[in-house]
Amino acid sequence: MTDPKKRRAAAVVFVTAPDLKTARRLARTALDLRLVACANLIPRIESLYWWKDKIESSTEVLIVFKTTRAKLSALEKCIVGKHPYDTPEFVVLPIAAGFKRYLDWIRGSVDPEL
Repeated sequence: MTDPKKRRAAAVVFVTAPDLKTARRLARTALDLRLVACANLIPRIESLYWWKDKIESSTEVLIVFKTTRAKLSALEKCIVGKHPYDTPEFVVLPIAAGFKRYLDWIRGSVDPEL
């Protein structure tokens, strides 16, 4: 069984989207399902990347989700299932430390029964 403290631990998830409309839809869906406490949308990032053996570039929107480890699997399934890209970015960074009230807010927002 997973340590309950670890499952409540907070994480940041990066997802890119092709445009603001898509980013808003993904963010709203994750929020409606209580998979995340917050989604920051950072428009007009320039992305350079390898795709099909050549370097591509595009303007994208970066979504920064705040959630808990317990919600990561469901969030990934949601994003991958609703994302227009064949291979959407879904990168998780654990939050090692932070302001306690903020971290408590994240946990309470995704799991109000905690």
